[in-house]
Amino acid sequence: MMSRKNWWKEAVVYQIYPKSFQDSNDDGIGDLQGIIQRLDYIKELGADVIWLNPIYQSPQVDNGYDISDYQSVNPDFGSLEDFKELLEETHRRKMKLILDMVLNHTSDEHIWFQESRKSKENPYRDFYIWRPARNGKEPNNWGNYFYEGEGSAWEWDEHTQEYYLHNYSKKMPDLNWNCQKMREQIYQMLRWWCDMGVDGFRLDAVNRLQKPAGFPDSHRPPAPPIGIHGYVVDREMCANQPGIHELLKKLNQEVFGRYDIMTVGETGNLKSDIALDYVGEESKEINMVFHFEIAKNPYLVTVPEFKEIQKRWAKVVEDGGWITQYLTNHDSPRQISRFGNDKEYRLESGKMLAMLMHTLPGTIYVYQGEEIGMVNVDFPSIEYYDEKYTVGKYHTMVEAGEDPVKALDSLKMMSRDNVRTPMQWNDSENAGFSKTKPWLAVNPNYKQINVEKDMSDKESVYYTYKTLIAMRKRHPVMVYGSYTPVMEEQENIVAYIRQYEEESWFMIFNFQEKSQKIKIPERLRNEKMNLLMSNYNKNDQEIMKPYEGRIYMLN
Repeated sequence: MMSRKNWWKEAVVYQIYPKSFQDSNDDGIGDLQGIIQRLDYIKELGADVIWLNPIYQSPQVDNGYDISDYQSVNPDFGSLEDFKELLEETHRRKMKLILDMVLNHTSDEHIWFQESRKSKENPYRDFYIWRPARNGKEPNNWGNYFYEGEGSAWEWDEHTQEYYLHNYSKKMPDLNWNCQKMREQIYQMLRWWCDMGVDGFRLDAVNRLQKPAGFPDSHRPPAPPIGIHGYVVDREMCANQPGIHELLKKLNQEVFGRYDIMTVGETGNLKSDIALDYVGEESKEINMVFHFEIAKNPYLVTVPEFKEIQKRWAKVVEDGGWITQYLTNHDSPRQISRFGNDKEYRLESGKMLAMLMHTLPGTIYVYQGEEIGMVNVDFPSIEYYDEKYTVGKYHTMVEAGEDPVKALDSLKMMSRDNVRTPMQWNDSENAGFSKTKPWLAVNPNYKQINVEKDMSDKESVYYTYKTLIAMRKRHPVMVYGSYTPVMEEQENIVAYIRQYEEESWFMIFNFQEKSQKIKIPERLRNEKMNLLMSNYNKNDQEIMKPYEGRIYMLN
């Protein structure tokens, strides 16, 4: 099936974590005016769309994913007028802007929840999920997804003598999407942002809106340290439940389909075989999804696994859906540290991963700092870390008897603080992010890795990204081309052909820290192979160097 052309398929999205991007008023926290100051940088890189992590009013229990007011801006970031200026300046530069939108839950400080907990008869009571005790305990055995020592996904409310559901922190109660009045309020709020000119939404945990009927126990056995209190963290219980597609179709009907916007869903526990139900052109739900088979896998996937995952998701595109391509976001470690080598081969692996990502099917997402090869941070103690998941799990592990040093070492690779350290703009104090102490410490390597240094070096990771983005705009094959894996028998080699109309490209990548011999298929050898790009100055057709990547045009 030939994929229909859409602007959001051709876009390159630049993701900004506002708190860590640029501080304009020297309070140690990034803000909207800081983003305005850096718009020309993003434009120069070549990105088409800016995605902002949550900027709404929030007590910041979960870095803004706990929204207390959907229609106001957190003062740490500025004002609504600042946002309107940012939107105007973004559009003036012919770029678009999308917001991170959380529809699964709110903060417990949201007026809806404050009203909901006043009485069982309150008009807002059904905006959230309330249940009576079961045999004097929680309604079921669900554990929340945060490692804060909270345990249960249910919190007792003494005033109304019932439990409310919170799949995340107890400060983040889940919304009840079976409540029509709540849904109407959500539709109205989303249309308000669209009417302002916002170009779309990244929809947080969007496949978890519909909860399982009857709220049954999970039968997954509890496993320490998660299950030390007897609660079970079962992320599949609330994912992809019957009724979710009706909810999303209605969202599209009431909001998304009325505007020319892009919608991308965060869809944990989603497999490729049901992805078309969400993103198929005839489903009329959302444009594309983030899956987590690679980026959030708790362990490094093997190269054969990586190839198999890409093949499955490319089939979604082939069948008329659409997907995303990313290796780093605000929830995952830096891609060079995870999939490459952040020491000896930082430049080589950073460039190779960029070449890989930009030539795979789907819309491209670049997370702030990856375009200059930023890497994970190695903080010396838990006191340096801010992220609730890391801190909570650390203390849970220590309470369970784990050695503190070993506990921290086991968490460092996957900590979300790896991607939340301030943007490294230059080699001045605090990396040019702020003139005062930042909310989270800067990675100590900022003098070696920063924007100013990369932009002065034509061989840098930055220029690899800039070149790839420009190539994608010139060559539709990078967007709409078919995807055919080749050389699959070579274990640590990723190779594939993209073809669109009369244009065919051949890509090959070595995911090893050592050189390896390769055997290019005879049918490709018979083609005229024009090398368009490589991360090494010299190439041997028979040997791939450590983390080498090549892009060929076939004639």
